[in-house]
Amino acid sequence: MEGGRGTPPEALKEERQSGYALPASLEANSLKKRNWGFLLTGIVGGTLVAVYAVATPFITPALRRVCLPFVPATSKQIENVMKALRCRRGSLVDVGSGDGRIVIAAAKEGFTAVGYELNPWLVWYSRYRAWREGVQGSARFYISDLWKVTFSEYSNVVIFGVPQMMPQLERKLELELQDHARVIACRFPFPHWSPAQVTGEGGDTVWAYDASSFRAVERGPEGRCASVGHSRRDFIEDGF
Repeated sequence: MEGGRGTPPEALKEERQSGYALPASLEANSLKKRNWGFLLTGIVGGTLVAVYAVATPFITPALRRVCLPFVPATSKQIENVMKALRCRRGSLVDVGSGDGRIVIAAAKEGFTAVGYELNPWLVWYSRYRAWREGVQGSARFYISDLWKVTFSEYSNVVIFGVPQMMPQLERKLELELQDHARVIACRFPFPHWSPAQVTGEGGDTVWAYDASSFRAVERGPEGRCASVGHSRRDFIEDGF
């Protein structure tokens, strides 16, 4: 060492060791932070996509001109529907079948039951419930808009409707149902029909209507029946 300014070899060695170790440590920490950042971004992005996929089928119907929200049927409502269907047989359709409760209950009573529902998650869940209840052979569910379905093949129709849609649904059913059919309205009655039977009270009330009494028909000069109402195309063009 000259002039006392030299650095001891031990100090130089420690300095070199510390000088090489510090950047490596910083690089490792930086890499770890980037990995956590990518992972967090992936989790948040995946969560948002999942929420969007699940929520969209529930939100989209609310944007329609006439909204038919999903409100699960109570056990009392199901009981009242079954009472209104007592002594009846044949095919049954639930319009806006939700989680499939009515269709499954009807299948257990011997009906060949079908549910139409716009929400695919509810349709898949309904199919699972039917399988779990052992009625998958007589309870079927389809993803479909009720205004694009023809109900002429069904003897029994169940609808949990809202007031805004009931007049249009009246005309559609008058046009399509056969005289032996029965319609069960839950929560809200049809505005112009006279019920053949009313069961329950309050929010659990159901109204039963017989097609033979509500179908609007005209007799032509040759005795042929002509249905009075709108065509299916009219309903689709009106946005229902």
